[in-house]
Amino acid sequence: MREELLKYQYDFYQNAKQEVHKDKNKAIVFGDRNDKGKTYQFAKMLERQHIKFHKLSSSVTAGGTKFMTNDSYMIPADQPNYRMIKAMFETRTSFQDSLFYDVSAWTLPMAFDLNYGYTNSLTSIGEVVHSLDFPVGRVSLNSDYAYVFEWDEYYTPKALYTILKNNLRAKVATKPFSIGNKKYDYGTILIPVANQVKTSEEIHSILKEIAKETGVDFDGATTGITTGIDLGSTYFKSLEQPKIAVLVGDGITSSDAGEIWHLLDTRYQIPITKLDTKNLGRADLSKYTTIIISNTFGSSLNNATDDLKTFVKNGGVLIGYRNALRWLESKNFINLDFKKSKITGKDISFADRADFRGAQVIGGAIFEAEIDLTHPIGYGYNKNKIALFRNTTLFINPDSTNYKKPLQYTKKALLSGYISKENLKAIKGTIPFKTASLGRGEVIVFTDNTNFRAFWYGTNKLLMNAIFFGKMM
Repeated sequence: MREELLKYQYDFYQNAKQEVHKDKNKAIVFGDRNDKGKTYQFAKMLERQHIKFHKLSSSVTAGGTKFMTNDSYMIPADQPNYRMIKAMFETRTSFQDSLFYDVSAWTLPMAFDLNYGYTNSLTSIGEVVHSLDFPVGRVSLNSDYAYVFEWDEYYTPKALYTILKNNLRAKVATKPFSIGNKKYDYGTILIPVANQVKTSEEIHSILKEIAKETGVDFDGATTGITTGIDLGSTYFKSLEQPKIAVLVGDGITSSDAGEIWHLLDTRYQIPITKLDTKNLGRADLSKYTTIIISNTFGSSLNNATDDLKTFVKNGGVLIGYRNALRWLESKNFINLDFKKSKITGKDISFADRADFRGAQVIGGAIFEAEIDLTHPIGYGYNKNKIALFRNTTLFINPDSTNYKKPLQYTKKALLSGYISKENLKAIKGTIPFKTASLGRGEVIVFTDNTNFRAFWYGTNKLLMNAIFFGKMM
């Protein structure tokens, strides 16, 4: 038995080596100069799968992106797990079959919203990476004026929550600005030193510890003189520590609620309260700044309609996902124009009707949307396109306004995976995100799961932006 297994492994590797030699791409380069944390998590995933990757010995351009030596890695094709690498980075939009048991696309760099590209040269390959250390952030100097940090890093929500938990005041920039030669984009966080409950030395010590734990860099400012908005401008909006509740129990898809809990509690160390739908009528919702409703079914929320509306009207932020949108629209929390794809089976035989209906299901595919980087939902993103995971046929038409939509599917939205021709036509130009004011609060909805199975890192920040910046939307 052992000899048979060894022979199988040998034959498998020899066949893979033949494929490597035929492949014109000799390596894949990946990395994100603005996000060390996300790059680290992707590299750790490769490490767990026993995929060999290297540092860069010099910068290299691949896929239209320039990758630098201090924030990127190279995966050589010539290694035993060549076929797994191909599967991880593969994009496929045509299939022999239209019925899928599960997700039809697993293009992992898209799931991480990570830059990557193929190269036919190994001239920039450096030493192999044998172990990875979590990136450590830094505090540039001890400031008596203010500190700022950019919102690009994956672990910035953890950093911001820890700052607010320490009773430090923090603000978010709604306009770009520069200090000296460094530019700061929308979403940059400002921590003033004056008028805080802690001394400047205590603030510096707290930020050093946060930088160590999150990989976030803090820049100390020695002056309020800036280009663009100044640090005392009203374009900096004050932030409050979020107090979050996630609905669970009857009528709530437990896996979706669990993914949200995992992201907040385990990954970002942001505590949440799990509110059972059976007890909503007896719960004091005024204790929370944010309530999240993941995918819903049935009528379990009907008795809580008035309580949830009161929560929002009094200044709360209500975030709804997937089928919760239909309930929120039916109860007049938000006005949504649902779009139906024009699917007709008039030419389908009786025997083929089940397969035809099954082919209209979006079991899980990746789609491209434009994202407005000036809108609070886009804070922390650097590209005007984003890859979204979708496994619903819930389509929303955009409002007829002249403003750019914060998130909107592109004309050629399918990036990877299967979707029927009818649904592909329907998704074009629809919106996966919308927000509306209700009283003093805000209702925010997503058609798509931004936290799918705890590995879709690239859209986690959409939810975090809704939590921290929801009242600005």
